[in-house]
Amino acid sequence: MNTGAGNATSTPPAPGGATIWLTGLPSAGKTTIARALAGRLRGEGREVEVLDGDEIREFLSAGLGFSREDRDTNVRRIGFVAELLASHGVAVLVPVIAPYADAREAVRKHHQEHGTAYLEVHVATPVEVCSVRDVKGLYAKQAAGEISGLTGVDDPYEEPADPEVRIAAHETSVEESAAVVYEALAGRGLL
Repeated sequence: MNTGAGNATSTPPAPGGATIWLTGLPSAGKTTIARALAGRLRGEGREVEVLDGDEIREFLSAGLGFSREDRDTNVRRIGFVAELLASHGVAVLVPVIAPYADAREAVRKHHQEHGTAYLEVHVATPVEVCSVRDVKGLYAKQAAGEISGLTGVDDPYEEPADPEVRIAAHETSVEESAAVVYEALAGRGLL
């Protein structure tokens, strides 16, 4: 039996592991929903990790810029780590922008190749709402000309065509949004 983590013939994933990939615009609510869901799952005794996009950029993807190639590299790195953790029974919540559909699809295929559960969640908050929330001040900086390449404003965001879950997070509470994802996991036998 081969137990190599990068080999498609490795041991089957541990039960209960899954990657829950939350994609959406900056300030859409991805991290807030992920942290709420993580708290609920931990409260039930589940092994949970949150791979926050900002933290990953600082530590795992330091040195990468925001070109399409660098963004794709960042997404694929996060996807690799998520699949590795999920294959060992961890519920991995991944709140990242991941603006390009082909990079997200590559992550999905990597999970499928390894038999690891994957759930894509589109946090579908409109840019108008995100720019008012502006948690990190990015929209204000872009409007002032201090930055460019802001996803959804002057850089593309390709909305998922067919995610497993789509949440209008601007129309529901954080708890309600987290509950929708929880129910989707339960409905797929991942809890």
